[in-house]
Parts: sequence; C-alpha cells; structure tokens
Amino acid sequence: MNKETKLIKKFYSTNVNNEWKRLIEDPFHELEFFTTFSFLKKYLPKNGLVLDAGGGPGRYTIELAKLGYGVTLFDLVVEHLEFAKKQIKKEKVANKIKDIVHGSITNLSKFRDNSFDSVLCLGGPLSHIYPETERQKAISELVRVAKVGAPIFASVMSKYGVILATPAGWPQEVGFKKHFQNLVENGEDYRWHGNGYCHYFISNELEKMFLKENIEVVNKVGLEGLNIDNKATNRFAKKFPKAWKNWIEIHMQICTEPFVVDASGHMMIIARKK
Repeated sequence: MNKETKLIKKFYSTNVNNEWKRLIEDPFHELEFFTTFSFLKKYLPKNGLVLDAGGGPGRYTIELAKLGYGVTLFDLVVEHLEFAKKQIKKEKVANKIKDIVHGSITNLSKFRDNSFDSVLCLGGPLSHIYPETERQKAISELVRVAKVGAPIFASVMSKYGVILATPAGWPQEVGFKKHFQNLVENGEDYRWHGNGYCHYFISNELEKMFLKENIEVVNKVGLEGLNIDNKATNRFAKKFPKAWKNWIEIHMQICTEPFVVDASGHMMIIARKK
C-alpha cells in the first residue's frame, strides 16, 4: 500500500459519519446525489446485480437495494463497511445485499469476469488512486467484472471545478504556489483536506482512460453543474425555493454540456461494456 492510499484510508476511517451525511447535508451536496441518481435510473437495467465499488458507508447501496436491485458493497475502509452494515439493518434491506467486501478497486480479483449487471464507482474513489497506472488498472478491473452490455458509472473530482471554486472556497491554497501549480498542471493535490491525496481530472483525460478498455462512452455529466460555490448555492436554495426548483430543471438540461462537465466539482462518465 503506497503512502497516498494510506493517507486516504486514514482520512476516511476517521470521517465515516461525515461521509455518510455528505450527500444529504445541504442543497449543494444534494445536487451531486440527485444528479447521479437521476442518471442511474436512466441507464441502469430494470433489475440485476450491482457492484458498488468504493461505495463507502453505503449510501448508494442502500438506495439501490430499496429499488429492488441486488447489491455488493466493496470498499477500502473497514470502518465504512461496519457502518454500512448497521445502516443496512436499520433500513431493512439486508435481503438485497449480496455481499460486503473489503478491498481496493485496483484489485477486484474476488469477483469473476462478467459478474455484474452494472458497476458503480461513485463519489471519487478513482481520484484517490495513485499513480496513473494504478488508476488505469482500477478502470480495467471495473470493466472486467461488468457483463457485456452492462453500464458502468464512475464519478471523479474535477480539476477545473476545484480551480473555479478556489477564490470563494479556499483562496489560501494559492499561497502555496508550488503545491497549487502542481494541481493546475498535473491535477495532483497532496493537501486535500489538510494532508490527503487527490487527483483532479479533466473530462478528456477520464474519457481517454476509459476508451483504453473495451467500452463505449454513453454520456458525461457535471454533477453539481455550474454551482461552484456551496455557500451561494445554499443561500439561493433557501431564499428562493421556487427559483431553485426551476434552477434544478435547468441544471438537468445543461449538465451534460462539455463546459458544464468540466466546470462541475464532480463529473461522472457513463460507459457500456462491449
């Protein structure tokens, strides 16, 4: 296990509750969840077995189980999986959870080729993999375990999204010139949440990596769209609820536009195995 993986494992093991609440804590974060789930519903088969790879404490696992899918939850962090077990029991969906497995998305050898009717890798697990060769290995594994014709969903953190959010969100980062220059040039961030590791993608980079595998790209989505400032977004949603409802509709209309995909904080690629 390299130092980047150790940093990420340590961070998430001590932030389980925050990760569980993250996607529903406010309108800004709900956008990522709502947009992702809208596209899951659009492209998922009507039923079948889903792999939630890097699924953390199980937010998507549980929601898909409620819809009747069989789900296998897979994650690097033991604390995530233990938390997920409690939530699965609480939500009474244990009968739909086929397995809960510990491991890294760079090695899905516990699963046979062509095992799943759909494969998810949501919220950014690929952004925490280092180096690029390991990221490619993870993508190859996600494709390998999917059945022919199965949709594969992977969301990552966006380089231009984080740069756009910097003036309002974390201007102090630019004070570390060498660090921020590395982020701008290479997408590499060793100060993520203090001392974690993150690789920020641009959409063309992500697409090229997937196209190295036996897949076709179906769509790319900017999950938060043009909502780059969480405080401004939350004020908008609270103060102008009618306008916010209209804005969500507009967001869903434009979130697949190339500029919007790269401008968003998280982007998702939807692929299909040939």
